Amino acid sequence: MKPLANLPSLASMNYCAPIADLNAYIKFANSIPMLEEEEEKQLALRLKLHQDLEAAQRLVLSHLRFVIKIARGFAGYGLSEADLIQEGNIGLMKAVKRFNPDMGVRLVSFAVHWIKAEIHDFIIRNWKIVKIATTKAQRKLFFNLRNSKKRLGWFNKTEIQEVAKDLKVKPSEVMEMEQRLSAQDIAFDAPEESEAEDEQVYAPALYLEAPNASPENQISAEESQDRDHNQLHEALEKLDDRSRDILNARWLNENKATLQELADRYSVSAERIRQLENQALKHLKQAIAA
Repeated sequence: MKPLANLPSLASMNYCAPIADLNAYIKFANSIPMLEEEEEKQLALRLKLHQDLEAAQRLVLSHLRFVIKIARGFAGYGLSEADLIQEGNIGLMKAVKRFNPDMGVRLVSFAVHWIKAEIHDFIIRNWKIVKIATTKAQRKLFFNLRNSKKRLGWFNKTEIQEVAKDLKVKPSEVMEMEQRLSAQDIAFDAPEESEAEDEQVYAPALYLEAPNASPENQISAEESQDRDHNQLHEALEKLDDRSRDILNARWLNENKATLQELADRYSVSAERIRQLENQALKHLKQAIAA
């Protein structure tokens, strides 16, 4: 028996490689005989007890046809069927790794969750550039909203209430997800002028400009920062030693001193230190503003 060090390494096998000829792959998957219940249990035990790679291969290969069937149920999202199948295969391998034959259920029943979960994540990541479903409620809506439509066009108020009740989400979440699904992706730098005279184009490049992105703005900001730093340094030099020490201890040092600590250092009250601090800050503000 070959040791199974890490089941995810099965991704390197042929059935998870890029599918060049989808029809040939489907024909291959359907040609693999299904396992009888007892045979499946024995293979799962070999995998669980002995980390048998050959047993894992047979379990995965015999269930590829089920991945294809599940993947085809997600064909309405405009993504490659081959990609959906490959993602489903990853979910199948995860299920095989975690399958416990002592649970009393067949592998196909156990694997459905893992196969769908991988396909779901793949669709969410790739269906649109901007993620449209991030919370659990949004994911539920994303994969059920289209099936809930009884007609073309937007939901009316009654339909929104019905869908929200069926999916156990808020009506506002149904409306928000329908808006997201209906939105169209546009080019980041679409032309400013549309062919139609009465149609205005809102390309992201026109309104997502970073105000500090230009070299001119960056240089100007750096010069302003340097100027402020120099003015502060000159203003500090004009203070008497005690006032400068108080400001350094209270504002500029990493370990800030308390009023009482400075009062003990200069043998005055904490209130006097506070007054000196305020006077020094006032002088600094006046010097920088000049």
